[in-house]
Amino acid sequence: MRWATIAFGLTFFPDVVCAQSFSWTQYAPTGLEARAVTTETTCPAAEIDGASVVMQVRAKPNEAFPVLACAMSVPPAAKTVKVGGVLLAAAPSMPKRIAVFGDTGCRLKGHYVQACNDPQQWPFRQIAEMIAGKKPDLIIHVGDYHYRETACPGSDAGCANSPFGDNWDAWRTDFFAPATGLLPVAPWVMVRGNHEECERGGQGWSRTLEAQPFDEAKGCNGSSPPFIARFSQLALAVIDNSAASEPVGDDKLAEVFRAQYASLAQQQTSTPIWLLQHRPIWSTGGVVAGLPFGDNKTLALAARGTLPAQVQLMLSGHHHIFQVLGYAEDLPTQVVVGHGGDYLNKGRAANPAGWPINGVTVKSGVHQTGQFGFAMIESDGADWVITNYDRTGAPLHRCGLKGRDVNCTSE
Repeated sequence: MRWATIAFGLTFFPDVVCAQSFSWTQYAPTGLEARAVTTETTCPAAEIDGASVVMQVRAKPNEAFPVLACAMSVPPAAKTVKVGGVLLAAAPSMPKRIAVFGDTGCRLKGHYVQACNDPQQWPFRQIAEMIAGKKPDLIIHVGDYHYRETACPGSDAGCANSPFGDNWDAWRTDFFAPATGLLPVAPWVMVRGNHEECERGGQGWSRTLEAQPFDEAKGCNGSSPPFIARFSQLALAVIDNSAASEPVGDDKLAEVFRAQYASLAQQQTSTPIWLLQHRPIWSTGGVVAGLPFGDNKTLALAARGTLPAQVQLMLSGHHHIFQVLGYAEDLPTQVVVGHGGDYLNKGRAANPAGWPINGVTVKSGVHQTGQFGFAMIESDGADWVITNYDRTGAPLHRCGLKGRDVNCTSE
């Protein structure tokens, strides 16, 4: 199993909500890239350390996506970057303030109708602004950007005039426009969610946000190979597990993920590894009749006895909750940050200690429902502190992470 390694770099974006261009930097298998999506006919002018650089066309416009997607590599040693005349500051070699959030789009699918026009019911823009105010030096989106799949019912004022489908209008409205104020703040790591599978929002994902090159002939890339972003004291392993079946274990898919998990042991690193994947392994969306639901049988088949010791933390979304789970077994701590804007999971907040999930037991942690928000993971020296914030930026929980051990308190 081959993994690409990349280095920390720089970022740039305009910050006007009504802009017809959006630009950002994100990690890819070949290194840090600057990306742009624009209604212009050519890619924006760019400079690296004062020398002109030509952005390459990533995806040409078509009927559904009448925008040009562009990309360029940013060398690890770059000191300054300009895109469209805007100067970008260099990023540190080791992130110390990491924002994590996910499941951010507004749900329009059949009888699931969210009030996308009401910021109280869909607060992603507010959450993005709160995160920007925290000034992170790395941003992780754990997947599910696109939720507007079907038309708003004609009589529903809460979502009236909303675009829908896998097209630029829906992608711009669900992700790019509300994230405008956050895009310039720091480089991003983009994780693919199940809403970005090819039969859902996969074309927009593959054109704009996917780490791998876009395949114009396919229009949507299938499951992507893993890659790793390496910093001076941390490695982030990104796995596309968007297709992993939950209720019934898929032996064939489990073999694929087992090989990807096992390959982490082959990484030449003495630093901790954090595993970034949309679907969590030993996690649950809640408890019904005393039994957890929403656990992933396929990933459990793949991961048990496979994850190497250097994997200390797993970051996921998928469940629309905030959750931190430390296990009785020697396993990485799981953090689920899926409360970024879409419909929240129903159910009550609970103490997850003692929950049995896919053959393992939760030792301690947090299971928070009914609150939109985001998380910050900040270094306190050798260890990390995970803070769960609500949509207004008020802290709700803090968890100290030391190796694979986690200790949480409520604010």
